[in-house]
Amino acid sequence: MSLQAQAFAFLFPGSAMVNSLLATAYISIFPNLLLYFVPPDINTASLNTLVSFAVGGLLGDVFLHLLPHAFLGEHDPSQGTPVVEVDNKQNVLIGLGIFGGFFFFFIMDKLMRVLNGGKGGHSHDHHHHDHKESVGASSSTATTQTPEGLRQRNSSSKEDTTVAATEKSDTNNIKLSAYLNLLADFTHNMTDGLAMAASFYASPAVGATTAVAVFFHEIPHEVGDYAILIQSGFSKQRAMMAQFTTAVGAFLGTLIGIFIEEASSSGVDEKHSVVGLLGTSLQWGDLVIPFTAGGFLYIATVGVIPELLQVTGNIKKDKTQALKEFAAMMVGLGLMVTIAWNEV
Repeated sequence: MSLQAQAFAFLFPGSAMVNSLLATAYISIFPNLLLYFVPPDINTASLNTLVSFAVGGLLGDVFLHLLPHAFLGEHDPSQGTPVVEVDNKQNVLIGLGIFGGFFFFFIMDKLMRVLNGGKGGHSHDHHHHDHKESVGASSSTATTQTPEGLRQRNSSSKEDTTVAATEKSDTNNIKLSAYLNLLADFTHNMTDGLAMAASFYASPAVGATTAVAVFFHEIPHEVGDYAILIQSGFSKQRAMMAQFTTAVGAFLGTLIGIFIEEASSSGVDEKHSVVGLLGTSLQWGDLVIPFTAGGFLYIATVGVIPELLQVTGNIKKDKTQALKEFAAMMVGLGLMVTIAWNEV
């Protein structure tokens, strides 16, 4: 048994149900614990390098594990050369499942942007919010008691009131953005939980690989969300607790995935002659992995990569950062290739 197989057997020693819950605990607890050691003002370039590594791993999982399994299933080498029966209708349903996951995240992202007044939806990036400040306005007084001077003092008072109202509105918008980001994070974590359940019910190898990809994706993801909360006025402790709270979504998604998989397998066991979806052999549980793959595709390509495409305008600095991001993405992909190549 290879070292990789031994490590996966140690981390995931139980049934598909137990392993999916264990994987959810790993991807939810450890990345959040790392937040204790992360400075709230982490450098954006460093975060983008981490995000690039995570994108490579996430897309590697989609193209090397989830999609091949969705269309071809798993093959046991001890059973000789596999024979794959091509069912066009089944492939159409799988394709619709992939689009369903992609479209679900598009809807969620669009709604978050609408509710947030046109600002970005769920994002790994973090930005410093600028507040308007009044310099010397409140200390401005008239030097004479003339009507003109009284009018001048009244104008200054109105400016103070306007600036104060603007600052209050900006603060409220920032807090709303933080809470909407937490809601998006909760939904995102539900998809991660679904992925854990679907992958381990597919096979231990697919489950372990998906767990690794999601784990490395969650680290920069949680760091980015943590920075957003800190900059929105959350204390360090409160921000960490909020991040742990959103982890409930991952366990909820895992339980939903387990229920779907158990219900599907139980129906097949009881009635072997039962016809699947629209006359194909597919059950509802078979669409969870395609749905997850579509969601991961949206997260990586639409949710994250546009942020990595942004530049500062400093050519020398941007070149160095681009090379770091390219290398990090290749390392993330290489990790998934290594795991896939050595699967047993």
